[in-house]
Amino acid sequence: MTAPVSLRSKLMVAALGLMWGLNWPAARMALMDYSPWMFRSIALWTGAAVLLGIAAARGGSVRVARPRDRWHLLVAGLLNLAGFNLFSSFGQLGTTTTRVAIIAYTMPLWVTFLAWLVLGERLDPVRRVALLLGALGLAALVVPFLGGAIPLGMWFALGAALSWAAGTVYVKWAGVVADPFVVAGWQLAAGGIAAVAGLFLFGGTPRLMPEHWQAGLGLAYNVIFGTALSYVVWFEVVARLPAATAALGVLMVPVVGVSSAMLLVGDRPSAFDFVGFALVLAAAGCVLLLPAAKAA
Repeated sequence: MTAPVSLRSKLMVAALGLMWGLNWPAARMALMDYSPWMFRSIALWTGAAVLLGIAAARGGSVRVARPRDRWHLLVAGLLNLAGFNLFSSFGQLGTTTTRVAIIAYTMPLWVTFLAWLVLGERLDPVRRVALLLGALGLAALVVPFLGGAIPLGMWFALGAALSWAAGTVYVKWAGVVADPFVVAGWQLAAGGIAAVAGLFLFGGTPRLMPEHWQAGLGLAYNVIFGTALSYVVWFEVVARLPAATAALGVLMVPVVGVSSAMLLVGDRPSAFDFVGFALVLAAAGCVLLLPAAKAA
């Protein structure tokens, strides 16, 4: 018996939150044996092949017609995919996975700020409150390190959030015209090019076989569920549901990421981490849920 569309859609939202959330500890496990360059090279190119393959199987063309759009997708891919994935990977090598997940999910706030700065979008009261909550959340994460050095991994995590936000605003400004699977697929490929270049320049000898089974499991999860399958589910969710409901899947990610990192990789967040997490999650909720609900 086929499940009703509404039920199936809700299950897909939950699945998306779980897949992307569990991707955080999975990435940390993969980084036991793989350099960020090697790890992201495999994941990004696999994701690109899956999405472009789906676009071709649906009878469409994977070619981006306008030359200017090809350059836009290259730039967006370097920001959205290469920047976010590589910065977050290096971040996890420099601080706890929970902190990286929390800081990385300030990205909706940076999108709001950059859209106001670059695109002239209005900062309504809800977005102003969101930016304030996000700033307080980041401050809470920094408090334990006052008087000393902030871990380098936290700066990488902030770079991941800023990179993703810049890429999102860039795509919106560029107005690329193409199938969503093609747009995402070529951005993944652009990110994969950057990761492979970094691998040969800085990453040492490429390796495929891990030394520890946990690293192999983390890589397999990231490739299959965290990159390829999750993007397919995401596009289905966006097509089926209002933006406010689809955003719930995004808001689940840091919750699942922090919880699973505590269980799977032994992270022990401090009280300040939990305060920062609550404030950042509330800020992201303001940006992702309330304006979308009002528009609907």
